[in-house]
Amino acid sequence: MARRIVVVGGGAGGLELACKLGRMLGRVGGNAPGAQDARVSLVDCRLFHVWKPSLHEVAAGTLDIHQEGLSYLMLAHDNGFDFVYGPLIGLDANARSITVGAVYGETGEPIIPQRQIPYDVLAIAVGSTANYFGIPGAAEHSMALNGPEDAERFRLRMLKLMAMADLQKEAKPTAGIDIVIIGGGATGVELAAELREASKVHRNYGFRRLEPNTDVRITLLEGAPRILAPLPEKVSTAAANLLRERHVRVVTDCRVARIGPDRVEDGSGNHYPADLCVWAAGIKAPDLLGQLGLPVVKGGQVDVDAHLRVKGHPDIYAFGDCAACVDADGRLVPPRAQSAHQQADYLLDALRRIERGEPPKQQAYVYKDYGSLVSLGTRSSVGSLMGSVFRATWFVEGLFARAMYASLHLMHHQAVLGTVRTGVLAMARFLVKRATPLVKLH
Repeated sequence: MARRIVVVGGGAGGLELACKLGRMLGRVGGNAPGAQDARVSLVDCRLFHVWKPSLHEVAAGTLDIHQEGLSYLMLAHDNGFDFVYGPLIGLDANARSITVGAVYGETGEPIIPQRQIPYDVLAIAVGSTANYFGIPGAAEHSMALNGPEDAERFRLRMLKLMAMADLQKEAKPTAGIDIVIIGGGATGVELAAELREASKVHRNYGFRRLEPNTDVRITLLEGAPRILAPLPEKVSTAAANLLRERHVRVVTDCRVARIGPDRVEDGSGNHYPADLCVWAAGIKAPDLLGQLGLPVVKGGQVDVDAHLRVKGHPDIYAFGDCAACVDADGRLVPPRAQSAHQQADYLLDALRRIERGEPPKQQAYVYKDYGSLVSLGTRSSVGSLMGSVFRATWFVEGLFARAMYASLHLMHHQAVLGTVRTGVLAMARFLVKRATPLVKLH
């Protein structure tokens, strides 16, 4: 009897695993139109996928979510897996089934009922969510880019505030918009740079009274002595200099104490006006994981062994941000897109062996750090490249780094769409950008 593989979470790693498994295993009885039972199922609470590292572009309006989003139903049809729409709300490990919650309409009416989905192998890749560290007002008065809906909500709010400030400018010369970004990691830095670039473009589309550098005021707060603290100092310094050149205020050694509806206050009593506040200062595993009966570590991540199996559950795997996987050096594998990509490929090989009746994979998962790239707008990036391929750490910046950053997005699309369709899609988007505004205005 064919084994049923269920992947929960359609992020970078989960979607790549589902697509590759679907193409490898196909449907029961083949991929003919009448063969409806897929051996692989993907569960997600959203209807479409957006590559998470690009959410800062969606928030700034330089990337159209309706053009960028990939329908899970379309991907399921093309890659030979089934898509189950709804949130994971329960797990019965003994019965080997998960509970997928009901889906409701905008007015609260049920559209899809709660369901039980059986599995033989379960792979959990539900990602992460914002960690507010108990800061008063953080959850209530800041936005976190956890998903495309958050990025779109930020973009629409920013457009509204800019329109209001532009109308007020003649009567009130000091009118403008204050944006505070808390967290100087990759997400915060990329968002600050993208917002500054977008603010200059907005002026060409009607916001002519607003001076981008002085009326759209962007402040980046970081608790460490420098931004991009996990990366080499040269990368951090280059990014900080580029942000300051673009009139982004960078404040380091800043410990946020509380967040109000119109301001952020740090531990030293300094206040930062905030019409919009973005929380990019930390992530954690979803609280749900602690309610599934699986072993979790202190940070809430699922405790897995060196083969990404959940400890005590040989038929359940977890990977990506939601899994606590210890690397060879004794540290947790970092929550990065390249980690999820590598782990998806590792599990693909492990599950392929099982399906073919071959001996289990003996080699443990080993994380390989190939470096980091940070986008600073559509024309520039900075980063470092490292690993066995380069045998050293290289500092890269400018258009070359930007091209490499863009290639990461294309590599992800290639994994889920295939080479030909990725090439066609890239060309189509290039042409569409020549016929549409450079920022999304509606």
